[in-house]
Amino acid sequence: MLLEVLKSKILRAETTDSRIDYEGSLAIDQDLMDKVGLITGEKILVGNINNGERFETYAIAAPRGSKTFSVRGAAAHLGKAGDLLVIMSFARMTPEEAKAFTASTMTLAERNTKIVKQQNLLS
Repeated sequence: MLLEVLKSKILRAETTDSRIDYEGSLAIDQDLMDKVGLITGEKILVGNINNGERFETYAIAAPRGSKTFSVRGAAAHLGKAGDLLVIMSFARMTPEEAKAFTASTMTLAERNTKIVKQQNLLS
């Protein structure tokens, strides 16, 4: 049996913009993706703290150091600049692997410029 377990999480990421006329995805600063172990094309679950919307999409890399969180495509209807997001990815693992695994998580503040809480960051 395999369990689906939280692998990576970015909490309180502030949406920098939304672009309806764009291929659907969520663009995330590559530096922040690296820190929690997200890769381009990885499926993510996104929760919008401001309006309660939840949606699945995939992560794409925004320029390093840009602090970008850009909601794109159809998902752009579910969030706007300034909204706070929770971004999560999951991995399948055996119960034994899951017991020994610790997710990489960060909580952001100050327009995505400050990490106020972190666990098991990768870089």
